[in-house]
Amino acid sequence: METIRNYLETMFARLPNTFEVQKAKDELWQMMEDKYAELIEDKKTENEAVGIVISEFGNLDELADELGISSFVIQENRRTADGFRNVTLAEVKDYLHDKTRAAYAVALGVFLCIVSICGYLLNFGWSWRVRNVFAVSFMFLAVSAAVGLFLFSNYIMGRWKFLGERACSVDFATAEYVHSQREGFRVTRSMMVTIGVILCILSVLPVVIVNSLFGWSSGFGVLLMLVIIGIGVFLFVAAANVNAGFATILSLNARGTVGASFVPSQKQVTYKNERISQVMSVYWQTVTCIYLCWSFLTFDWHITWIVWVVAALVQQIIKAL
Repeated sequence: METIRNYLETMFARLPNTFEVQKAKDELWQMMEDKYAELIEDKKTENEAVGIVISEFGNLDELADELGISSFVIQENRRTADGFRNVTLAEVKDYLHDKTRAAYAVALGVFLCIVSICGYLLNFGWSWRVRNVFAVSFMFLAVSAAVGLFLFSNYIMGRWKFLGERACSVDFATAEYVHSQREGFRVTRSMMVTIGVILCILSVLPVVIVNSLFGWSSGFGVLLMLVIIGIGVFLFVAAANVNAGFATILSLNARGTVGASFVPSQKQVTYKNERISQVMSVYWQTVTCIYLCWSFLTFDWHITWIVWVVAALVQQIIKAL
């Protein structure tokens, strides 16, 4: 019966999630269920019963008039003729694999950009000229490697551009698979974000400790601070990009359709104001940027952590409003 249920959900996935459509889906499910039970009583095997049920009730075009949803089906057939594309489970698995690789490549590139100036903070007793050559060389190598990682990320994600350019959808089984993968990643994501926040907050400690021991002339404390912040930002970026891959697939089923309510994770907070929705999509990235800029410009690390508390409060107020 699970196979039949999945097939039924996929049949209705792209239809609007209205009372009429939901009623038609329930009626068709009842007919399928009754037919399946009848076939099992007639000593048919499970596979035979599933095949017969799907062949008899699997064409929504033929059943649309009887179910009272012919107008919805005709409208959907027109959209399909305009180039609608169903993304298969195999394609989704490939996409998530590529997205994970790209996420860590981008995160590593951001880390290299942050630590690229560390060459200026190292002092091995070299002359000013040698030290300057080393610092410039290190910066260009780090930035070049970062650019290479960004280009690599764009290259491996290039074949998935159609997801944002064409109308696409996923079936019920695929949506459930992505949902389960996202739920499995939830704990990992929370740990990555938590550790990243803690590292950014504690990154000032090396500066305080090293400078108290060796004086302000030592740049080693700032170097350690940049490395720790880089690791924290690496965790932020990687977690956000991997999670974005799941969100991309789960958002393929257009809002307002039956497919958009396949899994609980698709029932997210939505904002009535489109501009607010766009702002909130980059909310925490902006908060992180404000935190780092304020901290670096003032070095008031013992105060700037309050940004996270205020940001969380503001987000909850916006959601409530």
